Amino acid sequence: MIIACHQPNFLPWTGFFYKLFLADMLILLDDVQFARGFTWVNRNRLKCAQGELWLTVPVWKKGRGLQKINEVEVFNEANWPHKHIQSISQNYTHAPYLDDHILFLKELYQRKWRRLLDLNCEVLTYLKSALGIKKKFILQSDLGVQDRGSNLLVEICKKTEADVYISSLASKKYLNEGVFKNNGVTIKYYNFIPPTYPQLWGDFIPNLSVLDLLLNWGGKSLEIIRKYNKVV
Repeated sequence: MIIACHQPNFLPWTGFFYKLFLADMLILLDDVQFARGFTWVNRNRLKCAQGELWLTVPVWKKGRGLQKINEVEVFNEANWPHKHIQSISQNYTHAPYLDDHILFLKELYQRKWRRLLDLNCEVLTYLKSALGIKKKFILQSDLGVQDRGSNLLVEICKKTEADVYISSLASKKYLNEGVFKNNGVTIKYYNFIPPTYPQLWGDFIPNLSVLDLLLNWGGKSLEIIRKYNKVV
C-alpha cells in the first residue's frame, strides 16, 4: 500500500494532485492545527488581467483560539460566494473549458457551508474526478490517529497498513527517516516540476490552482502534469 498525506487545501495547485496520482490513497490531515496566519487551507490563486486572482474563504477566528482544521467554520455573513463565482465567470469567460465546470461551481457556491472541511472535500473530490484520478481520500480523523511530525505520519502508515510513503523532495529535511525505517515503511521522494502551459491573460504564472489548468486544457490536464514529472 502506497500512501501520501496533505492538508485539505482549498482549490489546490497541481502538485497536490500529482501526489494523489502517485499514491493508492491520500490521507487528508484534518485533525491538525489550522494556521493562524497565511494558509492554503482557505485560499488559493487563479488568474485575471491584472495577474493573480486570490480567492479566499472567510472563516471564524476571533475568540476561537487554536482550532483544528476540522473545527474551522466558514464566515457566512460576508458575500464571498457571489464574489468567487463572479470573479471566475468574468476572468475565465474565454477559457475553452469553462462550460464543463461552471455548473458545478455555481452549485457549489449556492450552498451554505458551515465547516470549511466539508467545502474543501467537495471541491477536492470534484477536481480529482475532473482530472481522471481514481484514487481515494481518507480523513485523518476517521482513522483516529493523533501525533506530531514524522510520528504522526508513521502512525497513519501503520493504521492504513502502508509500506510506502510518498513525499515531495522538499519535505526530506523535515522527515525523520529513521522512524519510518524502524517501522518498516519506505519513503519514496519525488521532485515536482510545475507544468507550463498556455494561459489566459498574458505571461504564464506558475503554481496556480489546478482549476486554472482544467479551465484552459480540460481532459488533457493530467497528461500535462505527468509529462513534467517522475518519481525520484
